[in-house]
Amino acid sequence: MRRPAPLLLTALAAALLLSACGTERADTGAGGPGSGTPSSATEVTDPGIDGVRITSVTIPSPSPSPERSVSVVPDRLPADSGISAAYEVTNQGTEAMTYTIIVNFTNSAGEVMGNKRETVRAVGAGKTVRGTVRLGVVAPGSSSVTRAAVSDVTKVPADEAPAEAGDCPASGVRVIADQGDAAMGLRVVGLHLQNCGTRDYSVHGYPLLELLDDNREPVDGVQILKGSGEITTGAGPDEAPEPVTLKPGETARASLVWRNTTQSGTAVNVPYVRVRAKEGADPVVVTPGLDLGTTGKLGVRPWKRAAD
Repeated sequence: MRRPAPLLLTALAAALLLSACGTERADTGAGGPGSGTPSSATEVTDPGIDGVRITSVTIPSPSPSPERSVSVVPDRLPADSGISAAYEVTNQGTEAMTYTIIVNFTNSAGEVMGNKRETVRAVGAGKTVRGTVRLGVVAPGSSSVTRAAVSDVTKVPADEAPAEAGDCPASGVRVIADQGDAAMGLRVVGLHLQNCGTRDYSVHGYPLLELLDDNREPVDGVQILKGSGEITTGAGPDEAPEPVTLKPGETARASLVWRNTTQSGTAVNVPYVRVRAKEGADPVVVTPGLDLGTTGKLGVRPWKRAAD
């Protein structure tokens, strides 16, 4: 009477095997309920900019709309569009460089549907580094993305690049530039000095600046002013510098102020600025993109303790 047991076990094992096979297909996007949207990478032959190029673009294939059931639960927006671009950065120079690249994702008409900024750190001389940048969520109603391309590249010596968030240089301070603000031709970019070390750090006065061109050579013909009153009153009244002592974790802020007015003469563009928090401090090269027009003036406001 016990002989049928092996048949029962065999049937149970087969059922489990079929169930496992179904799970594998769902995870790999092989179709069926719950499967992911299939996608494929399309090779790109664009030569890119300054050693940085897109090598392929991945765009998910459109999936048929599922049948809707009566429900009062609103649809959830997707966490990610699934659109991505693979890139490679080749350092053709003689020293290690840190790159900041911007990738534009466009539709068939060339309109930008979104862009992403990516920092690729310490690419050695003659080396190539590869990575992937993801577009993320696409705004509802946007046209379909069809391609991606590198739109801008800046690069600075690796040992002068701003420290990555969460990292603290040997100096114990981090210097970064923000994305700035613009209104009616007035430009203001903030410089932020954070004490990420274990000791107090003191500054008094203005950050020390060196303006650099595309080849990171000094730019001549620009007057660096202490304060911004000669440029505009829109950035607030000039303030006299005061001693600032930052305890670990505290931050100070200075700012660069200019107008990009263009009249007679040659417009000046300053893509790089070498910043020292004070005399003797380690230099940091930031990329605020100073489009000074023909004004020939850049205002610098002093270090002030940042508001909590």
